Amino acid sequence: MISAIREAGPRALLLELATLDEVLACHQQLTTAPLPGQVDAVAAARTVLLRFTSRTALREARQQLEGLDFRAFSAEGARHVELEVIYDGEDLQELAAHLGTSTEALITWHSGQAWTGAFGGFAPGFTYCVPSHSDDAAGGSTDSGAAALDVPRRSSPRKAVPAGAVALAGEFSAVYPRVSPGGWQLIGHTPAVLWDLNREAQEESPALVRPGDSVRYTPVQGRAVTTTSTSETSSTSADHSAPEAESPAPEAVLSVVDPGLQTLIQDLGRVGFSDLGVSRAGVADEAAMLQANRLVGNEPHAAVLESLHGGLSLRAESTVVLAVCGAEVPLTVTGASGATRRAPLRSPFALASGETLSLGAPKRGLRSVLALRGGIAAPEVLGSVSSDTMSGLGPDPLTAGDQVFQAALATCAVGLPETAPAAGTTALRFTYGPRDDWFSPEEAHRLTSQSWTVTQASNRIGIRLQVGETSAGEPGRALERLENGELPSEGVVRGSLQMPPTGTPVLFLNDHPVTGGYPVIGVVIDEDLSAAAQLVPGDTIHLTPVDPDALTPTP
Repeated sequence: MISAIREAGPRALLLELATLDEVLACHQQLTTAPLPGQVDAVAAARTVLLRFTSRTALREARQQLEGLDFRAFSAEGARHVELEVIYDGEDLQELAAHLGTSTEALITWHSGQAWTGAFGGFAPGFTYCVPSHSDDAAGGSTDSGAAALDVPRRSSPRKAVPAGAVALAGEFSAVYPRVSPGGWQLIGHTPAVLWDLNREAQEESPALVRPGDSVRYTPVQGRAVTTTSTSETSSTSADHSAPEAESPAPEAVLSVVDPGLQTLIQDLGRVGFSDLGVSRAGVADEAAMLQANRLVGNEPHAAVLESLHGGLSLRAESTVVLAVCGAEVPLTVTGASGATRRAPLRSPFALASGETLSLGAPKRGLRSVLALRGGIAAPEVLGSVSSDTMSGLGPDPLTAGDQVFQAALATCAVGLPETAPAAGTTALRFTYGPRDDWFSPEEAHRLTSQSWTVTQASNRIGIRLQVGETSAGEPGRALERLENGELPSEGVVRGSLQMPPTGTPVLFLNDHPVTGGYPVIGVVIDEDLSAAAQLVPGDTIHLTPVDPDALTPTP
């Protein structure tokens, strides 16, 4: 059933299948009975992406997959979801005309059949649905081609599609769970809440429609919509102030005087929710987080503050022990009397009650990681306190006047000062694949034989690169594809070097979408992503291909 197995970095496999029915069967079996070491299984139109805990687990899984037969997809025991739809979408009439039918016939087609939740992606709660087999009462094959239409996307995507918009594109139907950009054809809207973290509190999935669910769109007459999604306000933007606690309430240990450009609460991120469209998120420079927590005597996973390009200023409400790692920033401590002193980087130091710590502009690097002895308290969302800038999950960015609370009393001793990483031109190691065959060997080599420059259009989602110079000092050029067609969206991992038609790569970081539609020519290894997180616009990088088993340069 699996037509090809491609590696997507040292710890992920991309399984290619012939049909969407086979994708659904494969995904169902691998989520019901995961392979040893399997972390995520992300279904897409013609692929399933599997991510593993280690290289060893990947190699063992590959051997099992090559001889594994998948049972047919079964809807037995699937949840059934009824979605009331008011068919008043902006594109309804124009789309019906394009398809050579009436609006009434299009509505009847859309609402007159069962749909199956095929896979997640794009955004949390956004589930791609395909038409189910018309006589599939017993829950057999979806036979998605039987009743499917081929609906073109809009030539110009909208900058903001409203929450609850019911839309069509290709063979799929879906509902936008929150306000977001989008290029699908809008045919109506629903008052249903597609993503609600209150469901997680009730030990249910926050996604109303999940892969494998049976879905029915029920037309209703237009009326005032009174059901609104709390997930776009309080539920998706968890308060980073005082956590719930029994009396007496905890006292703040730090107050935010100035958050700088952006300061986020982060930990090691969310794992296992990619099939719901939830990316990993988490601290961008993991090495700096582990170092800072080690210095103040915390557990490695303790939450920290991630500050962008300096400017953060914190006042101590009680004496605390801190450590700052990552970017090369000057640390200034100002006392109540106005006297100042310098605090050391990569070393634990005390900040007395009433003193203020200020982070200056970085001399090198981009992100500072600040650890508080005892960790930082914040409500968990899907098992993590990390702030996800793309989906809005987790705590809001800090603002002036916010307070920071200590999670627990640390019991480990503080660490000794540590040294700074070596400076210089950044060389990022990567492995080719899964879609390097979209490029000739000469073009694939060009990726490594010329430098690349970080552009201003970079953030926690990804780093956009532009052409640098060749090894001879001559201007480089963008890469050219062998394939000119479109690639159906498929799962992507952190570190992916996605190649849009412009021929200049985008390096995906922690808040990247879980699926993408451009070919991934290679994947930067996890060990080098901390260095990537510190790149600033104008920095020059070189991409070095390595063997995924030895992590040594390849010829």
